[in-house]
Amino acid sequence: MQTTIENTDKHTVKLTVEVPADEYSKDMDQAYRSIANQVKIPGFRKGKVPKQIIDAQIGREVVRDEFLQAAVPDYYRQAITEHDLAPITDPDIDLDEFADDSPLKFTAVVEVRPRLELTEADYSGLKIEKPSTEVAESEIDDWVTRLQERFAELEPAERPIIDGDFVTIDLKATGPLGQEIEGLSRTDYLYFVGSGEFGPQLDTDLPGAKAGEILKVTEEMGEGAGEGLSGQAADMTVLIKDVKARKLPEADDDFAKTASEFDTMAELREDLRERLGELKERDVKGELRDRALQVMLDKVEVELPDTLVDDETEHRVEHAKQQAERSGVTIEQLLEAQGWDEERLRQDSRDHAVRAITSDLILESIARDADIQVDADELGKEIGVLAQAYNRDPKELATQLDRTGQIVTLAGDIIRGKALDLLVERADITDEAADAAAANEEDETGDDDE
Repeated sequence: MQTTIENTDKHTVKLTVEVPADEYSKDMDQAYRSIANQVKIPGFRKGKVPKQIIDAQIGREVVRDEFLQAAVPDYYRQAITEHDLAPITDPDIDLDEFADDSPLKFTAVVEVRPRLELTEADYSGLKIEKPSTEVAESEIDDWVTRLQERFAELEPAERPIIDGDFVTIDLKATGPLGQEIEGLSRTDYLYFVGSGEFGPQLDTDLPGAKAGEILKVTEEMGEGAGEGLSGQAADMTVLIKDVKARKLPEADDDFAKTASEFDTMAELREDLRERLGELKERDVKGELRDRALQVMLDKVEVELPDTLVDDETEHRVEHAKQQAERSGVTIEQLLEAQGWDEERLRQDSRDHAVRAITSDLILESIARDADIQVDADELGKEIGVLAQAYNRDPKELATQLDRTGQIVTLAGDIIRGKALDLLVERADITDEAADAAAANEEDETGDDDE
């Protein structure tokens, strides 16, 4: 099979394919076998009808049509693979007149995904700053406070409610027709002020109120409210029975023994410092990847086909709608709560689509230039992670991914991830805190000179 390619527009190519008769003969034989398995001709077993009988009784043109319908798409896919193209639309195929024993010729015009050609010089030595991983004392204090809150005792409070209190309430919820919503109503319920369990309005109204007061709050119901009620307003009558404040234990050595395996607060704080440092180091790896990729996005310009951007934008809008539905609200209600409208959603989705597509093109180009590959062990490891996340058998999941073609997508994700790691590895990384200190020192020197 011989193929040639020419650019007919900015993102459109024209493939010319020619298949000699001796190459397509096996596919023509397959067309005969297919028809032989479909027809019944007296005197012949199904599937055993000779070619000349099929030509005589069914017609040579029928065989040609069967051959062309099956073989041309296959030849087209071979040409696409040969030229390493990624179509983003269905091809417009134009078949030349086809005669027996003559070469099969056709052209295919198709819009394709852009392809960047980056070299090592383009993606090496990027200047990026590494965020500080130093753990501040205030961060350790915050974690100590969280531990104290876990061991806090509740004591009656003869004062107005503040955020962080616990209150005992009776709550009666009624729907739009005045019917009680049993799934939302509560009696003698210990409620944490600020939890948002019954919606944001209750947490807004509770601070400042006192025991014995009755609050009336209207909230929009989520999917847990029951069939037919999700998205509708619920009227809640809340009787505040008592107020309890949290009494935190002293952050001393006795508390350290209670809350941890350490004997002193100094040991506990040092352990927290190490753990927070490890968390920051992991976060920094992700931040460095984001910063390196952003430098490349600022550096590389690529004009994307509208078709590609439109499809990705629509995919993101549909995903947002599905997420809203799973939360028990419509997309319109969710947008209204955010102060957005559909136009704002679509523009935001389009901006993210452009960034995501451009990022993929950059990383794919780096992977090609650096000859980054993915092996079976890496695929197997990633499949294992996915199987554990979705509680699936790894072998069954691997079979499904292979059958649906998603294994190629997974391999692409791994390769792009490795390309991003290479981008960071070859970057010129400076410490953000050191740069800030150097800048301050320079400023101070300038002041002294004056």
